[in-house]
Amino acid sequence: MRTLIGLWLLCHVTLATALPDLFPDVATAYRVEIDGTPTWERKSHSRLPPASLTKLMTALLAVEMDDLEKVTTISPAAARETGARLKLKAGEQYRLQDLLSATLMASANDACHALADALAGNEREFVKRMNMRAAELGMRDTHFANACGHDSQDHHSSAYDLAILAREILKHSELLAITSRIETRIQTAGTARSISFENKNALVGRYRGAFGLKTGYTARAGKCLIAYAKRGDTTVLLVLLHGNDRWWDAVDILDVAFAEAQQSH
Repeated sequence: MRTLIGLWLLCHVTLATALPDLFPDVATAYRVEIDGTPTWERKSHSRLPPASLTKLMTALLAVEMDDLEKVTTISPAAARETGARLKLKAGEQYRLQDLLSATLMASANDACHALADALAGNEREFVKRMNMRAAELGMRDTHFANACGHDSQDHHSSAYDLAILAREILKHSELLAITSRIETRIQTAGTARSISFENKNALVGRYRGAFGLKTGYTARAGKCLIAYAKRGDTTVLLVLLHGNDRWWDAVDILDVAFAEAQQSH
């Protein structure tokens, strides 16, 4: 009897603390927080490939570890990066600030790899620091295998963990200043070569109150997004992993979240 009562209580506690899944068809996993309060979620602890959402950890370590005005040289390894890139050339020099902008806005893998090189000597050592920082933040579903988000069997995170990472990013106004830009231009140190690029986050400049944060896509990860928007005193954080139609779904979810917040106020 005591065992049955214990199981009954456990089930009811679990049900009472589970968040509602209001949007079951938008993604394999998602999490929504309104004003920092978890509100809706689906499979938020499922370990999934995060694609370029990974770059938020690279960006976080960049602002925590070094002077962003420092100039660094692009390594051959960074110049050989595949996927999204700006075609940076080995031997070129850039400020860390500019590489950070390219990493967050253009999701440039060569810029991201160059940041890792500058901050830890090489990507392998940098990834160790990424995993250490993830552990410090309590990201228990997360393990990084590279700095940029390439698919790998041992590279995974969860909607829950990425919300933790996003909240840490939000503490740094200099990062929000980057993720909320529509476009920008960077220039090599000591030369006239410049590169212009736009923010890959389609919400920025189009959805009222959107400040970023990061997009991601690979064949395994599918369409991923961390969106952050603020209207008045209300904030909404959305993490989508392996989404279906991430832009329209994100707009719908954000709209519902802001409406929910207005009703509760």
